Amino acid sequence: MGYWKPKEGVYLLALSGGPDSVALLRMMLDEGCHVEAAHCNFHLRGAESDRDEAFCKDLCERLGVKLHVVHFDTKEFAELRGISIEMAARELRYRWFTQLAHDTGAEGVCIAHHSDDQIETILLNMLRGTGLKGLLGMQRQNGIFVRPLLGMSRKDILSYLDHIGQDYVTDSTNLEDDVQRNKLRLDVIPMLEKVTPAAKPNILRMADNLSDVEKVVEQSLEDALQQCSAASHSGQAYSMKEIRSYASPRLLLWSIVSELGFNREQATEMLSSTEGGKTWTSQRSVAVISNDTLFIYALAEWSKPLPTLRIPETGLYNFHDGKIRISIVEESDTKPSKESNVATMDADALSFPLTLRPVKDGERFTPFGMKGSKLVNDYLKDKKVEPIERHQQLVVTDAKEQIIWLVGRTIDERVKVREDTKKIMKVEITGDEDRAVNGTAQN
Repeated sequence: MGYWKPKEGVYLLALSGGPDSVALLRMMLDEGCHVEAAHCNFHLRGAESDRDEAFCKDLCERLGVKLHVVHFDTKEFAELRGISIEMAARELRYRWFTQLAHDTGAEGVCIAHHSDDQIETILLNMLRGTGLKGLLGMQRQNGIFVRPLLGMSRKDILSYLDHIGQDYVTDSTNLEDDVQRNKLRLDVIPMLEKVTPAAKPNILRMADNLSDVEKVVEQSLEDALQQCSAASHSGQAYSMKEIRSYASPRLLLWSIVSELGFNREQATEMLSSTEGGKTWTSQRSVAVISNDTLFIYALAEWSKPLPTLRIPETGLYNFHDGKIRISIVEESDTKPSKESNVATMDADALSFPLTLRPVKDGERFTPFGMKGSKLVNDYLKDKKVEPIERHQQLVVTDAKEQIIWLVGRTIDERVKVREDTKKIMKVEITGDEDRAVNGTAQN
């Protein structure tokens, strides 16, 4: 098995019953490896699926190998997820292999992909418009998954099985040209070999040559990522100026956002975007560009529910994991509060009911010490407040829906405590709503 030297311990082997996985099982046993087999019955080929399972059970019993078997309703899973049968089967088996490896304490999971599979993968990636990584094909080792047969061809494998007199089962769907990979295997690759007899080894040599190029690119990208990284309280941040100064801005940006689920169209928009508050969303992340900085946050954190609470009178109120206390104080001290979680205001300048809620788009207020109104978002941007904090900013409004407190930051000038103030309203927020009170004092 050439390049791969198994460690001591147990290895799982994905055993379908076909020639590739059967050959790998026999080779690993010959090498003295401690192997346990894992077979998936996807119930996609009727009696054939059950035949394959029975074959694997019989083979493992004869060889003294422990066999793990799982049954999947693949069609139902594909329908529920809205994905193809092929994608469903892949997701199901790799999820199960990963869990089984964890449960058994296995050193890794061996997959019987060979060089012909590698060629098909590279060609499929090309047809999908792949980048450099796609042209490299499958990795010999990717986390716990190992592919010991990538250096062997299907012809070599069949010859080995014939030499040792080992039988196997054949998946009839592999003989049909109704899916992309089979079309490549049965039609395209034989045609390429007519054009160039050395087509298959040449494709493999290209992937091998490009692996050296990838190492150079990866090192360059790693250095560039450090250069363009910026500070963020709650997520990841990158200087767009630094990204644009890289030799290939598109490649650098793609290396950042592709791992977070964004697509190439979104990456292109980000690269050409100017200020405007646009957000991009993937299944697990949100990206925002502000002050020429790309901020990326977890979608769950960005979308977390924010409180809306009506406060009819003074008292102590609960919201989410926090509390808000409203009290009226008659005192001569007219200095504004210096604590970010406490606001003191002229009680006669506002009226109940108060409301604690998230700020709305386009809302304005008059910041403490200023004349004229200002958009809340503009005020926060001027203060270099991160996008997620602006997005989750809480305000307290009075009966007229007038913002009286930008929570944790500043009160409205119109309700400030003055020298002739007779009654002071004190609003205090406590609890785990960190972003609600993570600001500066009201002045």
